Amino acid sequence: MRTRKFLSAALAVGVLVLMSTSCTSNKKYTALQGKYDELAAKYHTSQVDLAECNANTKSLDAQLADARKANEDLKAGYAALQGSLNQSIAQNTQGNVNISKLVDEINASNAYIKQLVNAKSKSDSLLMVLTNNLTRSLDKDELRDVDIKVLKGVVYISLADNMLFKSGSYEISDRAMETLSKIAKIIKDYKSYDVLVEGNTDNVPISRTNIRNNWDLSCLRASSVVQVLQNDFGVDPSRLTAGGRGEYNPLTDNDTEVGRQRNRRTEIIITPKLDQFMDLIDKAPDAESH
Repeated sequence: MRTRKFLSAALAVGVLVLMSTSCTSNKKYTALQGKYDELAAKYHTSQVDLAECNANTKSLDAQLADARKANEDLKAGYAALQGSLNQSIAQNTQGNVNISKLVDEINASNAYIKQLVNAKSKSDSLLMVLTNNLTRSLDKDELRDVDIKVLKGVVYISLADNMLFKSGSYEISDRAMETLSKIAKIIKDYKSYDVLVEGNTDNVPISRTNIRNNWDLSCLRASSVVQVLQNDFGVDPSRLTAGGRGEYNPLTDNDTEVGRQRNRRTEIIITPKLDQFMDLIDKAPDAESH
């Protein structure tokens, strides 16, 4: 009996111990399960965060690549702009040099033109004085046979054939000597001018044993006037030129006696010395020297 009670008591104690142990294990399990679930949730969250980070990293890499490409494009653009700027500066500098050179050339040309204008004005003034003096020196009868005009900076003294020579002759008449003496005096007063004596005829053929044609006659008449100016009136022969134009420089047609008479003439042409104008031409500004 006592043994049965003891076994019953022991069994009861054993049940209590088992029950107590079982309760403890359930609590630990529940606690561990909770921690597991919590860690699993955190793990999942971490995986999601990692995936997002990876995605963001790829996006940043792409943005970085784009930024680097844009930077290279900017560098290339800057280099191009710098090149254009350098070229523009060089062209502007060259342009300034060209403008300066052009201004110098214009100033030199203006100075040269002014020099030419002054020389021409001086020459024109002297020619006008020469013409006035010559006209005043001749009387009314002489002025009927002498025509004086200024054309393009040259004085033309046209002497009628019937006053200078006998018909078909190249000998100077006594009547013409006084007129030539007055012309010679004016020529000698203006030593800076050259003198061309030019003979002209009509188109009527000449028949003289010692004169072949009108060319010969015009030249011989011009030579006769030149020699009178030199030998009788002391004009420097280095200033004198004799030439003949025959019938080929008429003032009018040869159909009438009046026309033929006008064409038979000897012209004394007074011109500025060519070497003076050649000196001016030699002084012309050279564009390549500026």
